[in-house]
Amino acid sequence: MSKKIAMIFSGQGSQAVGMGKDFYENSDIARDMFAKAGERIGVDFKELIFTENDKLGQTAFTQPAILLVQMIAYRLFKNACPDIKAELFLGHSLGEFSALCASGAIDYVDAVELVHKRGSFMQSACDTIEAGMMAIVGLDDDGVEKVCQDAQQEGKKVWPANYNQDGQLVVAGLRADLVSLEQTFKDAGAKRALLLNMSVASHCELLASAQQPLSDLMSSMVKDEFEAPIVSNVTTKRYSTKEEAVSLLTEQLVKPVKYKQSILAIADDVDLAIEFGHGVVLKGLNKRIAKDLNTLNISDMASLAKVVEEVCN
Repeated sequence: MSKKIAMIFSGQGSQAVGMGKDFYENSDIARDMFAKAGERIGVDFKELIFTENDKLGQTAFTQPAILLVQMIAYRLFKNACPDIKAELFLGHSLGEFSALCASGAIDYVDAVELVHKRGSFMQSACDTIEAGMMAIVGLDDDGVEKVCQDAQQEGKKVWPANYNQDGQLVVAGLRADLVSLEQTFKDAGAKRALLLNMSVASHCELLASAQQPLSDLMSSMVKDEFEAPIVSNVTTKRYSTKEEAVSLLTEQLVKPVKYKQSILAIADDVDLAIEFGHGVVLKGLNKRIAKDLNTLNISDMASLAKVVEEVCN
C-alpha cells in the first residue's frame, strides 16, 4: 500500500545565505529555474541567495528566494519519483503559496512574481508605522490571547499571529505596543518575550491595505487545477479551488497562522510528511506537535537522495 504523504513548506524566517546552492551546482533544472525566476522579477538570484547582502532580509526578496528553493527541491523530488502523489499540501504562512504552486494551481515563475509583490504589498502596509513581531515562549495560547485582548481594550494594536506549537506563539502589532507588553507576558507566565527582527507585522489587521492588491493579482494567476487539497492556515480545513485559494490566502494576511492546529488536524490522515527547502523548521515543530508523524526533509542533493531511497524505492 502506498504511503499517504503531506508535502509541506516553511515560511519566512527559514532563509539563509547559501540555501539551494548545492541544487544549483549539481542540477541543470535548478540553474534553469534560477534563471527564469530571476528574469521574471529582474533579480539575480545567485547574488541574492549565495552572497552576503542586505536584500535577502527584505521581505519582498526573502519571499521569492524561499519559494524558489522550495520549488526546486520539490521539482527534483517529483522528477525522481514521478509516481508519488501528495495526499495533501500544507505550508506555514508564505509556505502556503509554495503549497499552492506544488499543487499545480500556479506556475512557479508566476508564484515567484506573486510572492515578490506580496512582500512589497506587506512592506508598503507597514511603511508609515513601526510594526513588529514578538515570540512568546512558555505561555499557553489562552494566556497569550488574554494579554492581547486586554491590551486591545486599552487601545493597543497587538494580535496573535503564528500558532507554532504548545508554548510558542508569535504575536504581531505595533512595535512600541509589543515592547510595552514584554513584562506583562512574563508576569502572565511566559519564559521569554523576544522581539523579532521583522519590519512588518504579519497576519494581523495592520496588513489590511495589502489584501485587495494581493487578491487581484492572485485572481489573474491562479488556476483551478489542484493535484491534491491544500490545508488552509486560516481554517485548518482543506481546499482545492481557485476561488477558495484567492479568498483564504488573502484572508491569511490579516488572520493568524494556525500551524499547530493544522498538523493536529491531518496527523491521523497521513503516514509521512516531507518538508521541502532550506532547513528543518517544520520537521522540528512537527516532532513536538505530533510526535508520531514522521517528517523527512529535502534541502540539498544528499537529503534528496535519502528521501528518494526511503520513499520511492
